[in-house]
Order: sequence, then structure tokens, then C-alpha cells
Amino acid sequence: MRLYLLALNPTDSVTHGFLPAAARLGLDVTVLTDHAEPHRRDYARLEPAPEVVECEVRDFREVIGLISRHHTAGAPFAVFTNSDHLQTQTALAAQYFGLPAKDWKATLRAKNKGELRRHLAAAGLDTVRSAELDPGQDPSVLRGSGLPFPVVVKPREGVASEDVSLVADADELERRCKEVQHRRPGAALVVEEFLEGQLCTLETLGDGRRRHVLGGFRTRLSPPPDFIEEMLEFVPAHPAAVVEQVLAQLDVIGVGLGACHTEFVVQPDGRARIIEVNYRAIGDQCDLMLAEILRIPLFEHILAAHLGRELPADLGEFCAATTLRARNEAVLADRAGTLTEAPGPYDEDRDGVRLAYRPHRPLGERHELYRTNRDYLGVIWAVGPEQDAVDAAVARFTAANRWVITP
Repeated sequence: MRLYLLALNPTDSVTHGFLPAAARLGLDVTVLTDHAEPHRRDYARLEPAPEVVECEVRDFREVIGLISRHHTAGAPFAVFTNSDHLQTQTALAAQYFGLPAKDWKATLRAKNKGELRRHLAAAGLDTVRSAELDPGQDPSVLRGSGLPFPVVVKPREGVASEDVSLVADADELERRCKEVQHRRPGAALVVEEFLEGQLCTLETLGDGRRRHVLGGFRTRLSPPPDFIEEMLEFVPAHPAAVVEQVLAQLDVIGVGLGACHTEFVVQPDGRARIIEVNYRAIGDQCDLMLAEILRIPLFEHILAAHLGRELPADLGEFCAATTLRARNEAVLADRAGTLTEAPGPYDEDRDGVRLAYRPHRPLGERHELYRTNRDYLGVIWAVGPEQDAVDAAVARFTAANRWVITP
């Protein structure tokens, strides 16, 4: 049984989550990527190591052609990705081979933030005042848009808070758009009203028959004007009325098969408003932490859904009943420079709390200060029976270690 997994950069989710899960399911894996060598290095210690094949994965036609030519003795059993950027290509390829596939229209709506807003508004579920700026278009055209300040500027198809910023007035908006256009000359931008409220996530998993809620997180963001995710705290179950609103919007978007990580705010009146839909599993070690919290084979379940297998009918109820609590906290760079001192990977079980730390940046590497999630030096996460104990374990690890950046 061969699984084709599409990827861009290597990620912990794939290396430490999906590939080991595929091996446990008895799948032979071929990783398709446009940069093969980093993947071969990252998977060198895996047993069995997956096959890695170069492919122009951003073009679904190339993906289909390569799979058709590859391993001609047998048809693929699944085509899968956990990349934000490759969901539509993967959906189209899986559909072409008659395999379980996400609705490509849903993956496109989730990825294209302008289309997401238009689709939800047309369905009458939520109208967020917004405008789009085409690549190279003069930002001065936004002065007549009637948008209410403050507004948020973001790449229409961006990820990880990169080039996302809160701006206060028309002059600042024009400056900010020009800055982003300079860095991303081919990118379209979305400018939309700022949605105030507590930022939360909802994690779901569907098998094409039913969709299960796995829980969610409350997120602490960096101070404005940036939107860096600094800390996530696990929530076994958001209020039922909030979950119902989010699920209704996911229904309209078409989210069903597979994992989905949805970010939303809850406003003081209880209204849940979607910020963005990431039609894949949550990342930055949160998926590995989630498997520990829920005590389920999370990555096997996700792959099983893409193999057409039915998930346990009581999966959502089982997850909601967990008594464990968790915290995921990023260690962030506060300046540009070279990382000259930092702890290595670390695991600890102490007083009922499981703690893990994973570096994101190697020693000796120089970086600018990005004011995005790319400033992560590493991620600490902890799981235990009480929130106070979990928080204390993370604080203790942070206090016991040093991260030094030399300008």
C-alpha cells in the first residue's frame, strides 16, 4: 500500500508524526517535494526511511503525471499533505485517482482568505468588511474602500503570521502595503476589519461520514501591531454555542474529510468569528502534544481517514472527556543575530507532567528579526493533570535555560 505525501519544507509534523504513523499502518511512503535533499537528511534516521522524489508539487498536473508514471505495478492507496500550500493540488490529485479526497473547492476557500470572506458573506453567516489588493496594484486605491480602522493587512494566501499587521489609519495602511509588496512582489493582499476578542482554535477530524471535534486551544498573541502566537493553552471543550457557530461556518466552506485547524475569536456577545481556516493539522508541536493530551493515535487516525477508513464513532466524546491539560509556549528571538547558546532537545517526566522542548533554530545560524512565527527559537510543551502544574513546568524549564543571540 503506497501513500504519496506532498511536502515543501520538512516539518516536525511529518517527520515525527505522519511518517512513523504511516509505518505503523504498514504503508510504503513516497514523499513528493520540490526540494528533495533537506527531506532526505531529515528522514535519514527513520526506519523505514521513506522514498523521496523531486516533483513540482505546486502544479497538480505534475503531481498526477509523476504518480501515474511511478510504481506502475500498483495504484496509489492515498495522496496526502499536511502543507497549507499544497491542499488543493493534493485534493485534485487524489480525486483524479479515485481516492478519498478533500473537496478542492473547500481547500481553495480555506487557503484564499479573500474567497473565504466572500463565501461566508454570500452564505449569510458572517460579513467581514474587507478589500483585496492585486499584485503590484497601487495601495492608494484603498483610500476609497470605506474600511473601518484599525484594519489588518495580510497576504491573501499567507501563513504563520508573516506580513500580518494591524494598522491604524490610511497613511499607515498605504505604507504597510507598499512594504509587503516590496518583499512579496507577486502576492495579493487582503485588508479587513480587525475582529476583537479572545483568539481560540477548534481542532476537527472527519472521515467523510462524520466530523469529530478533538478540542481546541486559547491563544496568547504578541502585542500589536504583530500577531505572533506566543502561547496556546488546551481547552477540552469550548462552549457548545461557540462550537456550533464555528462548525456551521465550516459546513458552508465545505470542510469535511481530514484534519482542520480553525482560528476564530469569541466576541463579548458570544459571537464566534473565523479568522482563518487551515485545512490541515495544527503545527508547531501542538499536534504532537494533542496526541499526548487525548491519548489517541492522532496521526494514524488522520491517515486512516485518507485511506477511506471509518473513525471510531465516539472519538469526539472520548476526546472531550480527557482530564489532561496542556501548554505550548514558544521561545522567541528578541533581536537579529546569531544564536550562540540554547538548549538542545529535551524530554522530562516529573511529578505527573510530561514536558518536551524542541529547538527550531540551530546554534550558529544567523537570522534577522522577522516579527513572525519565524522568530521561534524553540517550542516548549507540557501535559499533565492540572493546569497550574503544567504552567509551572514550562516556567521552570524556561528559567533553567538560556537562549543567547549575539548581534
